Parts: sequence; structure tokens; C-alpha cells
Amino acid sequence: MSEKSLAVDAWESLFRAQVTVLRQLNAEFPTAELSFNEYDVLFNLSRQPQRALRIRDLNRHLLLTQPSVSRLVDRLVQRQLVTKESDPGDGRGTIVRITETGYTLFRRVAVVHAESIRNRVGGILNADELRQLTALTEKLRLGAR
Repeated sequence: MSEKSLAVDAWESLFRAQVTVLRQLNAEFPTAELSFNEYDVLFNLSRQPQRALRIRDLNRHLLLTQPSVSRLVDRLVQRQLVTKESDPGDGRGTIVRITETGYTLFRRVAVVHAESIRNRVGGILNADELRQLTALTEKLRLGAR
């Protein structure tokens, strides 16, 4: 098998696995409180220093278009889960910050979501396989920059 065929087969396998697991996680996600995309915004903000990011930097972490992210952030602002503020270093920029209410909700939903991830991923792969998967996907992610 050629290197090109191996790469295509590996990509297809990775992609199909991701789609399958994401569908399972979406089906189990506690959507009554937060959508999967809303959770993703809060997740990314919660991992940042001061739980805040410029909106353009937040866009890089999400699988949504910039207009979709802006609308999603506006909905989260209306629900008082995040705030939007002018970037003091660049008046053209907007900083999105998770509120205490948003962080509390994120943490409550994250417990349920983490259990689903443990079941769907950790329940299938052992600890060594999980470490290997993490190393390989990090290598792919960093190499794609």
C-alpha cells in the first residue's frame, strides 16, 4: 500500500471515528441546559487565563463560522453566561468573558459530559491507548499549523 493510500485510510478512519463518537456524545449531551456549541464556547473560555478570549481568538477554537460564533456569543450574553467588553489594548477588538453563572453552569454540564466521554472513549481504549491517541492527535494538530 502506498504512503498516500495509508494517509487517506488513516484520515478516513480518524474522521469516521470522530463522527461516530460525536454523534453518541451529542445524543447523551444534557441539552436542556446548554447546547453542544454553547458548551464548546464556555469550555474554551474556562481554559483561558482570566476565563476570557478575544472573539477572533475564540473563533480559532470552534468549528463554526465567524458570524455563527458572533450570534452564539450574543445569545450567551443575553443569558448572562458571558460578557462582551472592548479590548483595552485594541478598541476594535472584543473580549468575551465567562461569568460566574456561566462557569457554574459549564461545570455542572461538564460533569455529565465527562462521564459520557469516559464511557465512549475511556471505556473502549485502555490508559496506554488513550495516551498514544492524545500524542498522535496533538502531533497532527500541531503539524497542521
